[in-house]
Amino acid sequence: MGTVVDDAASVEFHAFFERHYAELSRLAHLLTGEADAADDLAADALLALWHRWDRVRAADHPVAYARGVVANLARTRIRSAVRERRRIALFWSHREEKTENPDVAGVVDVQSALRRLPFRKRACVVLRHAFDLSEKDTALALGVSVGTVKSQTSKGMAELQKLLGAQGVPQRMHAAVAARGGESGGRNR
Repeated sequence: MGTVVDDAASVEFHAFFERHYAELSRLAHLLTGEADAADDLAADALLALWHRWDRVRAADHPVAYARGVVANLARTRIRSAVRERRRIALFWSHREEKTENPDVAGVVDVQSALRRLPFRKRACVVLRHAFDLSEKDTALALGVSVGTVKSQTSKGMAELQKLLGAQGVPQRMHAAVAARGGESGGRNR
């Protein structure tokens, strides 16, 4: 059961919510350009404000504080969207040419072996060797560090060599990708 102070804070917050929710939603819409996300951002901001309500209501300008929270959430959302678009564009920007008379059995072997790798190792191997991305571009595409790309690629290649029993795994990767018309085989199935 709440105390009188808790009830008073709840009533005060509810009044603040009713007065400013539409304005905060409109601000989120103007900052992100996304009407659908605006209500969610405003609601997330108000939830954050509720968790810090004692500090917010003691502030000189609680509405300014609320606007700052919305702006920060909008900035985070925009940055996430930009990173995701970059990853997608980077992934699809490297298309391999098709190969005539591919070694179908080799393609099937490589794809089967790739599916046996954990996703991160598979993604690093495919992006580095099938799509010829640099370690930095691979790290950017996957949202991991360059060191992670190096270690996961090395471990993935070692596992592929065990599975395929071959020294020329990168060349077989190129042939497998080219035979499939640019598909990476990196889907998680």
